Amino acid sequence: MSSTWGDAFRIHTFGESHGGGVGVVIDGCPPRLPLGVEDIQRDLDRRRPGQSRLVTQRDEADQVEILSGVFDGHTLGTSIALLVRNKDARPSAYDHMKDVYRPSHADYTTEAKYGIRNWQGGGRASARETIGRVAAGAVARKLLRQVAGIDIVGWVASVHKINAHVDPSTITVDQVETDPTRCPDPEVAAMITEAIEQARRDGDSLGGVVECVARNVPAGLGEPVFDKLDAELAKAMISLPAAKGFEIGSGFAATAMTGTEHNDPFVPGADGKPTTTSNHSGGVQGGISNGEPVVIRVAFKPTATISSTQRTVDRSGQPTSLEARGRHDPCVLPRAVPMVEAMTALVLADHWLRQRRVDVLPPLPRS
Repeated sequence: MSSTWGDAFRIHTFGESHGGGVGVVIDGCPPRLPLGVEDIQRDLDRRRPGQSRLVTQRDEADQVEILSGVFDGHTLGTSIALLVRNKDARPSAYDHMKDVYRPSHADYTTEAKYGIRNWQGGGRASARETIGRVAAGAVARKLLRQVAGIDIVGWVASVHKINAHVDPSTITVDQVETDPTRCPDPEVAAMITEAIEQARRDGDSLGGVVECVARNVPAGLGEPVFDKLDAELAKAMISLPAAKGFEIGSGFAATAMTGTEHNDPFVPGADGKPTTTSNHSGGVQGGISNGEPVVIRVAFKPTATISSTQRTVDRSGQPTSLEARGRHDPCVLPRAVPMVEAMTALVLADHWLRQRRVDVLPPLPRS
């Protein structure tokens, strides 16, 4: 099972939702980066369960331990191992689902692939696996901020049929964190809260969209063919649990526009480099960043595990019904925000380091 991501900045996540712990090993982080537990814990606290009444009430503090790769408050350039121990695992809550496949979950497909599965929770398909991604993303975020001043902010743009309108150029993390929904529009956040609570009361779940912006991304990141920056971002986001769709810039709305409407005109920038008067490209053109903000959207489906009665089959192929018990998010969106930010940071850190291989010789003089 592949659990490795990246080229120059590589991560390998490990652990199951009801095992001893989960974590990540990071390879390729440059030495001498100031790094402490507090840099990582901040984002893990935003991802953890039990942080509000809108999410799963599993009681996990998700305290990170740095096992290697950091000395005297700085990275060594060697492998960084980060571990979060599971404290509130309750595998017995899944006894009734041991021989039953949850609809739209990974139970059947995992068993079809490997001939065995960990039925205690979601195993590797659980959102608990993303602890390693968020921890590694916090390291990547610190690196990007220090070397390039890159700022990454995500927020909940919609839940079910409720939509917010947020300006990617001005939104801040503090604004996003003012409400448990992580929707920075107060009126819309109140509607989202009521919708999520109603879904929980109904034994149901809701999906939605997380939007994310990366500002101060330099021009030149990404590759022109298979490793396009937007393609790498798409793969990263769709690898998240419950993610079902990806857009960058104008996304699917571009299909209803003409070329003259969609093209981003270049004008001279204040720093002597070109800038654009619009950003339908979402900061990426030809697979390479153009210096404008990178703006993406990720669609998440409704949580698959719900308490309402559902039709399904058991391992012998016989029809049955299932009423799932346990602690599950009625909507993954609030906790998905730091996950999307983390994967954005990991992609950008990887390509920023990969660009260092290109920028070996000085630029050619302009004729």
